Amino acid sequence: MSVLLQEGINGLVLGSVYALIALGYSMVYGIVGLINFAHGDVVMVGALSAASCLAALLGLHTPLWLALPLAGLGALVVCMSLGWSIERLAYRPLRRAPRLAPLITAIGVSILLQNLAILIWGRGFIALPVMFSNQPWVWAGIRMTVVQMVILGLCLLLMVALLLLIHRSSFGRMMRAVAQNPEAARLMGIDVDRTIAQAFVLGSALAALAGFMVMADYGQGDASMGFRLGLKAFSAAVLGGIGNIGGAVLGGLLLGVIESVGAAYLAPLSGGVLGSQYEDVFAFIVLIAVLVWRPSGLLGQMQADRA
Repeated sequence: MSVLLQEGINGLVLGSVYALIALGYSMVYGIVGLINFAHGDVVMVGALSAASCLAALLGLHTPLWLALPLAGLGALVVCMSLGWSIERLAYRPLRRAPRLAPLITAIGVSILLQNLAILIWGRGFIALPVMFSNQPWVWAGIRMTVVQMVILGLCLLLMVALLLLIHRSSFGRMMRAVAQNPEAARLMGIDVDRTIAQAFVLGSALAALAGFMVMADYGQGDASMGFRLGLKAFSAAVLGGIGNIGGAVLGGLLLGVIESVGAAYLAPLSGGVLGSQYEDVFAFIVLIAVLVWRPSGLLGQMQADRA
């Protein structure tokens, strides 16, 4: 039981990061019907930008309590600008094109971002300076580090804030109106292009914070890290119901727990042959199962068909 609880907590930490990234997929899909495969690479840019900013600030002897938020702010600015640029230059001209054209463009943007990252940061791993002690806190047999507690708490706070923004604010009402019917929303005086761009910017901001958290948890990252994170988050979005904000949160948390618990129990059952190195398999088994038996996801797809 203690192993199950420990792996469940580890899964929630991992799943909360998946959920943050999956929210970006769901917002963009819900509002324009596009699978933004470049979103995982925006996470990568945020992670490496935050690491570079933090290293530069600490090199200038900036106190850690000030360097951390400044590094996060730097990553936010970079990723929000990147998200706006991607929408404006790559996706907006293809708004009325056949669905295959934006999909191919998204893959192209992903490859472009990976190669730009290699030019800027190189192919090797970028290490994040050690910020907190790795000594875990132990409570009722469950071990958590300070970084894991901060990640879990901050992710849950951001997810609740986003849900309130979508469902309780005028901006959220505009987003939902554009998602339901862009032409009717335009007739009601909503600036559709601006609303879509704001959705991309908001999703990119969440991606930047998720990237920073991944770097803080693992201590390093590279130019290819966004590919796997993006696929996992996409699986989480499909599991919860892509286009559904609450579904993205549920799917991310469930996927993290399934991965962590599955990898922990797979190794003993296989005699040590299989284990944590096969945890990625669970994400794609879940994705295939959902697509076969419940294509709309656990919470369905809260999006009206467009004429």
